[in-house]
Amino acid sequence: MLSRRSFLTRVCAVGGSYVLSACGGGGGGSDGAAGSKGVSVAASPAGASVVTADPPVAVAPAAASGAASEVVAPGESNVATDSSIDFASGMFYGMNGHYDYLYTPAQTVAILQGLGCTMYRLTCFDTRSLNALVNMAKAFVGTGINLFVCIDESLTDASGVVWGSEAAAYNQGFQSGSTIAAALMPYGVTMYECGNELTRRSQTVIDSSSAGNRVTDFNNTNWPVMRGVMRGMIDGVKSVQPGAKCGINFCVADIGASDALWDGTQPDGSTGHAQLRWDLTTWHNYEVYGDIFNIGVNGGGPNFDLPAYCKKRYGVPFMITEWNANPEDSQAFRASYITERLTRFYAARKTDNIESVMYYCLDSGNTSWGVLIDGKIIDPEYSALRNFVLANPDA
Repeated sequence: MLSRRSFLTRVCAVGGSYVLSACGGGGGGSDGAAGSKGVSVAASPAGASVVTADPPVAVAPAAASGAASEVVAPGESNVATDSSIDFASGMFYGMNGHYDYLYTPAQTVAILQGLGCTMYRLTCFDTRSLNALVNMAKAFVGTGINLFVCIDESLTDASGVVWGSEAAAYNQGFQSGSTIAAALMPYGVTMYECGNELTRRSQTVIDSSSAGNRVTDFNNTNWPVMRGVMRGMIDGVKSVQPGAKCGINFCVADIGASDALWDGTQPDGSTGHAQLRWDLTTWHNYEVYGDIFNIGVNGGGPNFDLPAYCKKRYGVPFMITEWNANPEDSQAFRASYITERLTRFYAARKTDNIESVMYYCLDSGNTSWGVLIDGKIIDPEYSALRNFVLANPDA
């Protein structure tokens, strides 16, 4: 597959710190350095793949027989009650892909059905990727597979400079959100992730090794820009599709960011700013970040159950939109990790309000991430995923 996806291998553990890079389910290569990728830009991304031939489609094998005091319960005035949560079944097993895979939409449907996946996450960041997502959405109609669209908007303008104001960032996010929703709504797309790892861009996190449970882990100067682009994407989507579900994405233990956005506060402690309200809380949880049900914090503890915290704090469904082991792990370890993680996710899906978990990814061109290479099954990882799905119905 594409060599530019090799940046994913930079996610690794170094002395207990987090070396992070935005992965994304798209192929846009969000690294926080590129300028705005609004879909009004018609140019195709540099280095995009050229389709020369359709790859063979895998045939599924037969089923196998901060400081501790900083992590506290939020004040009652900000806590949503469990009764407000509208939890949906039928989309628990998900997969990440890239818009420029060589698989046709019809082949993608067959592959996902073979795996038992009913959610497929793709990133949209320009006109070419949007066109590909429209074709995928058309193919998904009537299949029972949901297209989960990550709107990969940037914090910078076309020259790579951070937007000069919250209003400018909002306008860019609004344009992207409204354009993407208008194109996809006719084909049954109802869920959008408004941003990809925006709290972990170089412009937003002060120290990438921080857990993110303190709001002071984040850049106060650029905070309004991040808030603006997030607000703009949500409002843009809902301006053309009021009933759509919009998620905001976080990583590691970034409740310092999520709480501040929800409450309308900033890293400098100021209050009274615009409050974000999202319909889905989405999180990335790679092995290096730690166990999401016992996630670590700055200061050495105590660890906490992040999905349970978010359920109580925000009162909306929780999704893990990217997860995997570390790229340097062996294939045998990765297969066991898939089974172990899915076992934990599945057991907590109702108690912790986990609506979907999306494996990263379908095909990475090597054995570091994917379960296929050009349509050929990678085992034991593929079988570990498929056999678990078969044995544990999404009900």
